[in-house]
Amino acid sequence: MSEWMKKSPLEWEDYVYKEVRVMASEKKEYKGWLLTTDPVSANIVLVNFLEDGSLSVTGIMGHCVQTVETVREGDHTVREKLVHVFTSGDCKGHSPEDLEKRKDNLKKWLEKNHIPVTEQGDAQRTLCVAGVLTIDPPYAPENCSSSNEIILSRVQDLIQGHLSASQ
Repeated sequence: MSEWMKKSPLEWEDYVYKEVRVMASEKKEYKGWLLTTDPVSANIVLVNFLEDGSLSVTGIMGHCVQTVETVREGDHTVREKLVHVFTSGDCKGHSPEDLEKRKDNLKKWLEKNHIPVTEQGDAQRTLCVAGVLTIDPPYAPENCSSSNEIILSRVQDLIQGHLSASQ
């Protein structure tokens, strides 16, 4: 088992949002900004920002990783870019204030209708309904996710009705 696999998720967290060089099996070398590490498999997700404005995302299987070394620390700009790599494109047309207002309005409406809702995540951006469904920004029906298809469908219909009535 490699040294990387022996590390704990807290140790892996030290590499997040930093430019790293990963040495993998068969002498393969990868370089990029470490976005995340899977806490179960130790898989690494690297992001590289290309000159044409696009980006390249590379996944490296945890069992292949031999060593990871920090090349340089990420500044605030790089961190912001990485945080928004997988953000829904729908959010780009909304200001942070608008998203906060949409979240608060939806949360108040759900609470008013006796639907249990909490905020979760580091930035408290995700709404969690009854512990079985999440709603991510910009808080539209298509931003809901749940493994329970019946609850998913019903909550999406409720949100669609709420949005139609409030416009």
